[in-house]
Amino acid sequence: SILLSETIVNDFSISSAYPNPFNPSTSVELDLQKDAFVAINVYNVAGQLVDKLYSGSLVESSHTFTWNASSVSSGIYFMSIQIDNHIETKKLMLVK
Repeated sequence: SILLSETIVNDFSISSAYPNPFNPSTSVELDLQKDAFVAINVYNVAGQLVDKLYSGSLVESSHTFTWNASSVSSGIYFMSIQIDNHIETKKLMLVK
């Protein structure tokens, strides 16, 4: 028998959004081990784009992004974080 294993090594880490639940702002931290393309968008539960936080290239370093949700209503939102070809989604709860 042959044992095959696949190891996935990420060149980044994404923190959980903090605070969460939040009012009116929450932050997420990205630690990049190499330069990368990053796009961060926030969507409502209907899948509609609510806010674009960032889109562009970032250098290897630690980066913090804060979403100020003072202009939207209470509820659940999803922060989509794309780093090169990897996409992660964070669930956010805004309580006013």
